[in-house]
Parts: sequence; structure tokens; C-alpha cells
Amino acid sequence: AACHAAGETTSGVLAAMHVPVEYVRGTIRFSTGRSTSFAEIDKVVEMISEIVKRLKPGQEIASAIDAADVKLTHYTHGLGCACKLRPHDLEDILSQLPPINDPNVLVGPADSDDAAVYRISDEIALVQTVDFFTPVVDDPYHFGAIAAANAISDIYAMGAKPLFALNILGFPTGRLPLEVLRRILQGANDKAHEAGIHILGGHSIEDPEPKFGMAVTGIVHPGKIITNAGLRPGDALVLTKPIGLGVIATAVKRGIASPEIAAEAIRIMSALNAKAAELMAAYNVSSCTDVTGFGLLGHLSEMTMASKADATIWVDSVPFISGVAELVRAGAVPGGTLNNISYFSPGIIVEQSVSDVIKTLLFDAQTSGGLLIGLPKQHVDQLLTGLHSNGIIAAACIGEIVKEGTGVITVKNKKAI
Repeated sequence: AACHAAGETTSGVLAAMHVPVEYVRGTIRFSTGRSTSFAEIDKVVEMISEIVKRLKPGQEIASAIDAADVKLTHYTHGLGCACKLRPHDLEDILSQLPPINDPNVLVGPADSDDAAVYRISDEIALVQTVDFFTPVVDDPYHFGAIAAANAISDIYAMGAKPLFALNILGFPTGRLPLEVLRRILQGANDKAHEAGIHILGGHSIEDPEPKFGMAVTGIVHPGKIITNAGLRPGDALVLTKPIGLGVIATAVKRGIASPEIAAEAIRIMSALNAKAAELMAAYNVSSCTDVTGFGLLGHLSEMTMASKADATIWVDSVPFISGVAELVRAGAVPGGTLNNISYFSPGIIVEQSVSDVIKTLLFDAQTSGGLLIGLPKQHVDQLLTGLHSNGIIAAACIGEIVKEGTGVITVKNKKAI
């Protein structure tokens, strides 16, 4: 509503209309123009009335909905990894929990890493991760596949081998037909099969919004764990997937994304990071993470802080999905992206020549993004050749670790020659 107050108090317009305060919070105000017809008004009222019926508690309307017509992003308040808690809040809460002193915990909550690692023996360490979120695309099958690829990615980022997964599911059985649930699980099952693992069970609850993800278990040799804390001066930074997935998901929800760019985002998010992880294992990789909800600069900031090193990013080398800049200009920016800008900006120096649109994209909250790999510069060309020849075309060297430091990242428009 154009004149609705930002807070919980009524606006001047609604007060003048004598709308009681208790009704204001549930009021939708429509503005009409000269060309608006009564038929158009009636159609909108019918659409809104149907939505209100679906939101009422106890309404069993799922049986009247054709699963083929369901657009999952219309059933959620947010999208994918952009729904993460604000890093400000999460850091404050976690800091109040007692530290873990178990010597077998090789990677734990204090490390802000992609997965936990627990030593079982001198030869085997268990790698455990969990990830779930609301739909990032409209199609149930693709949502399941993307959620699975995203969860398994944390295992790859640690240099580990995935073994099996458990499903985590919240589903509104009164609002959506069970066929939608079947397609979500089928998409996840097919992606797990592609990764060479089985889904051995899981847990589900009734939830007003659909949510899905996985807990994934893997193994790694204790001496071969790749964390986000090993960056070294002189390392190059390689990114394996392009940026802009959070913006596209928001544009899809708002109905302003073209079918072509939406399909490209689905292709990118559904792609496993398995081949990239396999290829990087052949080199002396110092550090790795996967780029998800905290965006490229947010996740790199975690790496540089943990490594006590300063980095430079070359904007002209970062791969962006074609068309995302226009979507940012149209206002399709996830709330998670704005949270990232607020939280991580103090440790990041952005040159004035870098546009606000590009800066926003560098913080964009990704879902099932690529691996961000730190490795010696002399191995970059070999790794990129291997990635490109295996279909990971967008992979690029996007920056370098310049020196030991406090984790500062400098964003430049051009790579130094």
C-alpha cells in the first residue's frame, strides 16, 4: 500500500478513512487510475480473496490445486540462502555459547567454516554439514535438486568425499498438494544419485512455508582437510560459478525475470561442485569455501579474517550472469544481500570507480554457488584449463592474496598488468 506506515501504527490516509487500528495490519489498499476498468478491479479482488483463503488456518485447499500450476516462490516470505539469519545476530548469539574443548573436533563452530570435522582415527575424519531453506525457484523438482546440490557442496568445499544424506523437510500439507512434495523429493533423490550417494531417511514437520534441505555426511583424511583459514600471501583466488543467483531468485518471485535468465539460474544452481572439487585436489590448495548466503565478499571476508591475510578482487575478472545488472537496477535485491552489505562492508575497501550495482552483486546472497579456491599462482592456468574443459566455463581467477594482514579486502575495477 503506497501510503501505509512503516511501523505498526496506522497511516494518515487509513485514519482519515476511519479504518480501525486492529484492521490496519490486515488491510490491503489499492490505487486505481483513469484507465482501470471495473473488470480489472474485480479480477484483482478475486485473486487476493483466494490468497487470503489459503492463508487461513485449517483451510484444506491443497486438493483443489493442480501441482503443475504451483509456483513455490509464491508460498514463501524469502528465498533460498538469502533467508539466512543476519550475520550480526548470529555472531552475537554464538559468542555466548561455551567453547568446545574436545581434541577430536578438528573444525567446529569457532571456525565459521562450511562443515564440522570430527576425527575418528588417524586415517579418517567425519565431515558433517546441514543446510535447508525456502524455495529459490518455482518448480518443485528443481527446488529439490538445487537444495541437494547446495547441501552436498559443503562437503566438497572441505576436500571431503560425501557418503550419504538425510532429508530435512517442512511442508504445508493444507496449502499444497502432496504431488509437489513428491517432486521435491524426486529432484533431491536424482541429484544425490548424480553425486554418488544415497538419501537414507530424514525428518519432516508441518510448516506454513515449504522448506527443504539435507544433512550430509562425508569423510576425509585428517591431514587433507581444506578449511577457509589457510590462505597465503601470493595465492590466487579462483571462482567456479558466476554471481547473481540471489538477484535472479528475487526477480523470479517478483515476476520480472525472463524465462531465459531463470532457466540459466536453475542450470547453475543445480550443477554439483563435484568436478571442481575433484580437479582442485590435484593442486596445493590452501583454502576453499563455497559461495552461498553471505555472498562472494562475505565468504571471502570469512576466509581472509580466518587466514589473517589481505586480498584484492578484480571486478573485471569476476564472472556475472548476463542480465543481472539490469535486475539490480530494477530493484530485485534480496534482503540477505542488504544484510551482507551492512555487516561485511567495514572490512572491505571498494574503489570509487566500482559502481553501486556491481558492489551489490559482489555481496549478493547466492544459493548453491561455486567454489572459491585459494592456490599458488603457478597452478592457476592448469586448474582453469581443467575446469573449462570439463564444462565449468565461467570459472575464472578473480583476485589474489596480497599480504599477511587483518582480513581487509580491496575491490578494484581493473586487474593490474
